[in-house]
Amino acid sequence: MAETLLVEFGMGSSLRRGDYTQAAERAVRDALWHNSINLAELFGFDKSAMRITLDVGVQQPDRVDVEVLKAVFPYGNVTVNVSKGGLDVARPVGQEGGGHPTVMANVALSVGFDMERANG
Repeated sequence: MAETLLVEFGMGSSLRRGDYTQAAERAVRDALWHNSINLAELFGFDKSAMRITLDVGVQQPDRVDVEVLKAVFPYGNVTVNVSKGGLDVARPVGQEGGGHPTVMANVALSVGFDMERANG
């Protein structure tokens, strides 16, 4: 069982295209750029041993390409869960990108390792 050592949050948007994957990818990058903790080195693990859980919230979960989100991470074992959340903001039809909502995605990024407990 992976012990969670770090949780970070992010928000991303797709202003004109109504692209749920793009909004989610931007949210992931936002979360990643919030920290610079070198967990693998701190605990003496290889970076490939990281267990990454990505929880994504958007209004239309079925329109998120999970493989695009996994590709953001250069290493680690990534699990992506997409659920209904985030926010769609309607845009007037006459505006640029009209007809597509502004899409806002939220993510929670958890990082851990499979670790043995010292006291069982």
